[in-house]
Amino acid sequence: MKLPRRLRHGEEATLAEHLDELRARLIVCIVVITLTSTVAFVFHHRLVRWLEEPLPPARRRLITFGVAEPFTTSLKVSILVGVAVAFPLILYQLWSFLAPAIEEGTQRIVAGFAAFSGVLLAAGMAFGYWLALPAALQVLTNFDKQLYNIQIRANDYLNFAFLVLIAMGVVFELPIFVLALVRIGILTTQKLRRSRRVGYFIVLVIAVALPGVDPFTTTLEAIPLFILYELSIWLAVLLERRSRPAPAPALRGADDA
Repeated sequence: MKLPRRLRHGEEATLAEHLDELRARLIVCIVVITLTSTVAFVFHHRLVRWLEEPLPPARRRLITFGVAEPFTTSLKVSILVGVAVAFPLILYQLWSFLAPAIEEGTQRIVAGFAAFSGVLLAAGMAFGYWLALPAALQVLTNFDKQLYNIQIRANDYLNFAFLVLIAMGVVFELPIFVLALVRIGILTTQKLRRSRRVGYFIVLVIAVALPGVDPFTTTLEAIPLFILYELSIWLAVLLERRSRPAPAPALRGADDA
């Protein structure tokens, strides 16, 4: 399979060449996802055990219903993990297709935002796995345990676990979202500072909307969001200072006068 060539900024290409490049990049993505999902399926026992770790010890024996559910559940976990592993390459293929239309200076800015976004995504998912998910499960799986014979279905639990991890990874992108709005001029640092109360209210609404309905988990999820919001404001200040045009030098004639 021939890998697609990345065009340079301003390099002309016909519509057919752009479509061929897009098709080639889609094929690369599909092949990589297939390979990563296959490898993940080989190790799906370890992956499922790893996803079970946040559960309280007494709840780690998941159950399934139906003849095919054990296979389909393990296959779904493998595909989701395969897509997650291949996600950086998918983003690179998308960026390589769109980058030629963007000026080189802007390309460097976007690349910096993308690297920062990757760090925030990893931090959010780590926070979700080691803090938010265990806290939510400790409360939810023991709620009214004297009333119910609590058994956890594998498919339902794994859906919930992936939802928490993805949600925390996405909400940790809050600084990127705020910085992008500042960069394109929709927001300013003055507006962010004056509207702190509104921002805190929006952050609280986001925390309430996240998986985990008990007050303790909601509070645990809200704390890093408040910190990220404040970080966004100070990063926006630095961004505005760096993007502010330098003052024009005084004219020699004016100085002589």
